[in-house]
Amino acid sequence: MDLKRLHYFYTIAKEGQITKAAKKLHINQPPLSKSLKDLEIELGVTLLDRNHRRLHLTEAGEVLFKKVETLFSHIDDTVLEVKDTGEGYQGKLAIGCVKTCFSNIPERLKQFRINYPDISFKLKEGDSYILAEHLINRDIDLAIVRLPLDLEPFESVHLPDENYVAVLPSDWKNESKGNAISMDELSKHPLMLLHRISGVGQYEVILEKFKRHGLEPNIILECPDVDMILDLVNAGVGGSIIPQSTLSNNKLRNIKTLNINDEEIQSQSAIIWDKNRYLTKSAKRFIEMFQ
Repeated sequence: MDLKRLHYFYTIAKEGQITKAAKKLHINQPPLSKSLKDLEIELGVTLLDRNHRRLHLTEAGEVLFKKVETLFSHIDDTVLEVKDTGEGYQGKLAIGCVKTCFSNIPERLKQFRINYPDISFKLKEGDSYILAEHLINRDIDLAIVRLPLDLEPFESVHLPDENYVAVLPSDWKNESKGNAISMDELSKHPLMLLHRISGVGQYEVILEKFKRHGLEPNIILECPDVDMILDLVNAGVGGSIIPQSTLSNNKLRNIKTLNINDEEIQSQSAIIWDKNRYLTKSAKRFIEMFQ
């Protein structure tokens, strides 16, 4: 059984169609179909159910698919480790980052470029759930995410906790004196909150804080993009509650920032990576900058 035949089977199973798999592999359909048939004859089992428009794995096909997926991930890691040993600090480092955590990146990236000028970067933005998926799919090497998140598949380094603050249009009046606002007053304002595309996150944490005070917030909008929310606050649509570091480079004029004086809403974040994947030298050095 050769690796090419297994690779063909794996691609067919992932794509669900011979036509799509042939296009992805840049080969014609007939030899691809023959390769699949030869593999089934060799193993003495049917691997794919062909009675539907989209091919489905049989029970035997499921077993082989999972084993092949593991096999190819080990091969990829082996190649990466061998190249890493020979090349050292070269190549590309793929980093995922939640937009509200981006303040952790610029200075570290600048210093890293000084220390390792032969490394280039790919940055990918997304919410914590999406970035975790990208890590598992090996689209990125590491990610900076907001918690809560299921960390079981990952190694992690926790970053310092930070407070959430209220942001309101600058011409809105608030009852509390000074640079502060209460949860009760916040509940009376129309609020726009960050909400993950999938999974449980800070949105649910903030709702729980209001609930503790016996309050029902007036949420008029949910959005995964903090820049969109800040633009809407700037336009006077509503207020929000966001991590303080998100405002580090804020240049919007019509926004005021207020501390929440009767509740501590804290955000936890971490840099994470796949515990079952080989970590390159460059990725290790980048992680060390957070420790």
